[in-house]
Order: sequence, then structure tokens, then C-alpha cells
Amino acid sequence: MLKKILLGLAVVIVALFGVIATRPSTYTVQRSATFKASPDIAFALVNDFHQWGGWLPWNALDPSQKTTFEGAPMGVGARYGWSGNDQVGEGRMLIEESKPNELVRIQLEFIRPFASTTLTTFTFKPVAEGVEVTWGMSGEDNFMGKAFSLVVDRDAMLGKDFDKGLAAMKTLAEAEAGKRAEAEAAKLAAEKAAAPVEAPPAAEGGQAVAAPTP
Repeated sequence: MLKKILLGLAVVIVALFGVIATRPSTYTVQRSATFKASPDIAFALVNDFHQWGGWLPWNALDPSQKTTFEGAPMGVGARYGWSGNDQVGEGRMLIEESKPNELVRIQLEFIRPFASTTLTTFTFKPVAEGVEVTWGMSGEDNFMGKAFSLVVDRDAMLGKDFDKGLAAMKTLAEAEAGKRAEAEAAKLAAEKAAAPVEAPPAAEGGQAVAAPTP
């Protein structure tokens, strides 16, 4: 009887390993949102790791996590590291490519709870409403990653966090766009108020012609 149980268990394990082995070796998660703001405003929120604290969805999971900023202040060569509780884990990011107002490509390395390296991209596309921001992540799955994908829908799990992060980024970007619009309107009003008043044309004999009264 025991031999039959062990044999049956072995068959199940072999079958499970076979199913896991057939899982895709790569994955991609992607979400987009449209902001009523110019591309440069949205780009600045991503190209500078110091700005991520205002919109990164996982920060709230451990407000006391330790963060580090190294390398370039922003753009290519900028590095960001974090270490926190079991929910946020530990990892680091490096901006590998940065095209102003078009693209930010980041190497994302998780250290714990599971070691892995992924590619994260942000693209910025001008649209009639302002800018469309697309946040994508892609990587390769090892055996453990494939097993994980059997029980967890990675697209749904990460997708909701991407949507949350983009919503927060949208709020910041549109607030900045509003400030710029107000500042531009105030500047134009000040320039108009400071503009010299044109004198009425002079009549024959050198006398100014009075402006007609209504």
C-alpha cells in the first residue's frame, strides 16, 4: 500500500514538474494612462528617482523602508536602492537609457524575497489630451518563477499596482500643468499691465486729437 502511495506521489510530482517546465520562459506586464499635461512634465517624474516617492505604489507598504540614491542625479547612470519589510523586500534600479520626453529604460534587480532581474520601461507619447504614459515590465522566468505563475496571475497582480502608480503620477503631473498654466496667465497679465499706453495721434498743427467720448 505504501509503495502505491509513494508511486502515485512520484507520478504527481513528475507531472507537476512537466507542467511547470512548459510554462512561458518570459513575461510582460504593461499598463497605460493619459495625462492632461505635456510630455516633459510626466517625463520628469520618472527620469528623477527623487520624484518616485510621490507616486510609486509600493512605498505605502513600508513607510520606514531605507532608500538610497547614487550615481547621476537623474537620467542615465542614476541609481536607486530600497530595503524594507517582507512586503517590499530589497532591490535596486539603474536608469540605462533616457530620451527626453520619450523614454526611460530601467534595469530593475530584486534581491529579496526572490532574486531576479527585469527590464522596466516608461514611454511618453503626445496625444490630443496631453500625454499617454505606458509603464511596462518584462523579464525571464526560471523554474521557481514558472511555478509561481501557476498560482499567481502576475499580470493582474502587478497590473493593479501599475494602474495605481499611474493614477498617482497623473495627479502630480496635472497639478504641475495647472501651476504652469496659472503662472503663464499671471505673466501675460503682468506684461499687459506694464505695456505703455499709446498716445492718441496728433492733429494738424501739433495738437493731439482727443479720444472720442462715448
